[in-house]
Amino acid sequence: MEWFSTLSLALGTAWTSGINLYATVSVLGLLQKFGSVKLPGGLDVLDNWAIIGVAGGLYLVEFFADKIPYVDSVWDVIHTFIRIPAGVIVAYAATSDLDPGISISAALIGGTLAFTSHGTKAAARIGANLSPEPVSNWTLSLFEDFIAIAGVFLAVFAPFAIAGVLIVFIIFFVWFFRKIAGAIKRLFIAARAFLKGESFASVAEKAG
Repeated sequence: MEWFSTLSLALGTAWTSGINLYATVSVLGLLQKFGSVKLPGGLDVLDNWAIIGVAGGLYLVEFFADKIPYVDSVWDVIHTFIRIPAGVIVAYAATSDLDPGISISAALIGGTLAFTSHGTKAAARIGANLSPEPVSNWTLSLFEDFIAIAGVFLAVFAPFAIAGVLIVFIIFFVWFFRKIAGAIKRLFIAARAFLKGESFASVAEKAG
């Protein structure tokens, strides 16, 4: 069942990358560094202190940016171009020692999971930003951090549990697809505005 553990880890961490990429990379690196864990495939490079340091530093930046209304939406817009490709890379790297057909399939599914988790996060943020008080925004952000970090631990140590989480998430995503799809559409409209060099206020308005 080693292949199942590897595949669960690959897809689970691709999914958490869509929620919080930097927490995912930091935790994976620290687990291999101090947790006597041997990460599969190409993920073993993540125990490098330079990678852990950069990921940890970016996580701290995201920790604060993610808790400021509308700044968080712009942050999500920018990370549309980072989290989703990262989900592909993480899933492929984790399964790189398996059959190439499995690795490529895992990369495609991993990118899809990163896309859906990123889109769901963006949809939740739009709802939180409509609230006049900051408490809901902070609570949601901390909950997202917890989900990402806990998801990595499950992916590494409990392959069946993370597989169950992914199944439940997919059912949730399909059930609320219409609402999430609307948020994803706004996210890509805002991303296009960002690439065109429009102002921060304009990007934030289109994201929300």
